[in-house]
Amino acid sequence: MDADTRGCGRSPESPYVELAVEVFSMLSDATRVRLILALREQELSVGQLAKIVDKPPAAVSQHLAKLRLARIVRTRQEGQRVFYELANEHAIRLVTDAIQQAEHALGEPHHHRTATSA
Repeated sequence: MDADTRGCGRSPESPYVELAVEVFSMLSDATRVRLILALREQELSVGQLAKIVDKPPAAVSQHLAKLRLARIVRTRQEGQRVFYELANEHAIRLVTDAIQQAEHALGEPHHHRTATSA
């Protein structure tokens, strides 16, 4: 069982720990977290994302460039327009888990409520 955790990078000695810290660092900005949440179901352009997160397109573009360098988002070009989407499901899982942890910290874990009790 110990070999299983070592093989996937979940041991304290894992060489992926420093890279994981870089991912957390990339997600330590509220605008970037909001962008990831906005991209969870569909690809969007910079203009669409700017409206959703209520930030200027230039600022959104800078955040997206950082997320792209970190391979958290990827792009698709259609003519002059560039569309962004999440590169994989892991970023949204990280953000969702962080939000759920925040709900617990505030004593308001909405994610534990069932459809009948909500």
